[in-house]
Amino acid sequence: MTQLYDGCVPIMTPPPLKTPRLNGARVVGVRSGSPFLHALAATGDRPMTFSAIGLPTGLRLDSVTGIITGTVSTRGACDVTVGAANSHGKTERTLRIMVGDAISLTPPMGFNTYGGWGPFVTETDIRAGAQALVKSGLSQHGYCYVNIDDGWQGRRGGKENAIQPNDKFGDMRSLCDDLHALGFKAGIYSTPWASTYEGFIGGSSDAVDGAWISPDPPRSGIGKFGSHCFAIEDARQWAAWGFDYCKYDWGIDSLARAQYMRDALDATGRDFVLELSNAAPFAQAADYTAIGNMCRTTTDITDVWDRKQLPASQRDFGAMGIYDIWMRHRDWAPFNRPGHWNMPCPLRVGLLGGWDLKPLTPTRLTPAEQYSHISLWCLWSAPLIIGCPVERLDSFTLSLLNNDEVLDLDQDSLGQQARQLAPDSPDILVKELWDGSKAVGLFNTSDTEDELTVSWSDLGITGPHTIRDLWRQTDIGVSDTRFSARIMAHGVVLIRLSDIDTTSAKHANPGSFA
Repeated sequence: MTQLYDGCVPIMTPPPLKTPRLNGARVVGVRSGSPFLHALAATGDRPMTFSAIGLPTGLRLDSVTGIITGTVSTRGACDVTVGAANSHGKTERTLRIMVGDAISLTPPMGFNTYGGWGPFVTETDIRAGAQALVKSGLSQHGYCYVNIDDGWQGRRGGKENAIQPNDKFGDMRSLCDDLHALGFKAGIYSTPWASTYEGFIGGSSDAVDGAWISPDPPRSGIGKFGSHCFAIEDARQWAAWGFDYCKYDWGIDSLARAQYMRDALDATGRDFVLELSNAAPFAQAADYTAIGNMCRTTTDITDVWDRKQLPASQRDFGAMGIYDIWMRHRDWAPFNRPGHWNMPCPLRVGLLGGWDLKPLTPTRLTPAEQYSHISLWCLWSAPLIIGCPVERLDSFTLSLLNNDEVLDLDQDSLGQQARQLAPDSPDILVKELWDGSKAVGLFNTSDTEDELTVSWSDLGITGPHTIRDLWRQTDIGVSDTRFSARIMAHGVVLIRLSDIDTTSAKHANPGSFA
């Protein structure tokens, strides 16, 4: 079996083909009368021409950029045949546009500024990140959200008496317009507290006019609610600027506050994805997931496999490694669905650590652990929010983020979070897919190399199935009984099992590779 290498780091993802391939969401939701923006994502050589047959009245396609815009007034489902063509060939598939009450029908994909720039983020950083999504090709794989985290806020003012940007940002409307012109959606950050985690102005105040007095020290305002809430004013301002996503960040201890922000966003007439962050209480999961399009299921992730690897001070702060996130996130599986996505945390690959003004450093996760990290998030149908500066991606990190067959699991229309095959063992995860096939992740959670096996009887399937290695994007055999693999410590083998015609199947021994 062929394996490619970049230096000493194994790159398993093959480069995209020259022929067109349509990627990303197969279903998109929009509320009646709300502005619609969806960029068709496609790999393949440029120039490329896009097409759409059967668009609902009110929508139009730019055949050069592949961006669909407009507004739709008629509720219901519309199946559109979208296509992409270049000098090497053409391809088509169905995009379902759902006009109704639900949005975010597949997990959001994009990047967040905090992991790279922290509270020091500037408009220049945002624009550079957006351009990097284009230049790296990530936009062609479905990454479309450009989300500003803590650090943009100045003081209240303007027509709505809403939070205005500080001197690191200019015209927010112009910024959003430019992002939309590239096919991206724009995200903003706030909190119902009087001040944010980084000591910037929040969404409430003890002053009737929202006047801001910075706490001393700045972080001493964390956890304090002002007696006056300005969610309505802020939501109106974000809508006027053209934002599409709101990260609402606090201790998540009030359904009423979450609902108030949800109502404020909905009343603007613009579709907003609402992320409720930080860790939501599991006891109230049903209530919070009915409000937010995304709910954080855990505290902050850090770039280690297990929190036991961290200093005691970081463990006391609540930081969690990949495995710790896994053990917490799995309980949320019943609440994952189109319109709401369980969010374990932004991705911890690439260069990290910009929040403390120290030089960015590579993730401490081993290559094997990084493959497990991305495989887990995609099997879970979790939001794929890149947590590092996308303009500084190395080739290995890029290969983790642009594998379309792996990303297809994340964007699968059923939106199911993978389940553990055995209740007492997390090593094998199974995910049902829209076309009737199954994705299986075999994870070696031990500290040494090990062999794992999945049997067809355990999966509830019979007969010969094609076994496809999703990271390498290649078929590795056919079996009617089982699949085995030797896997390095903390590593993964990610496969897709598809039923085949038993009358023409060529039987093979169960696949196995190191």
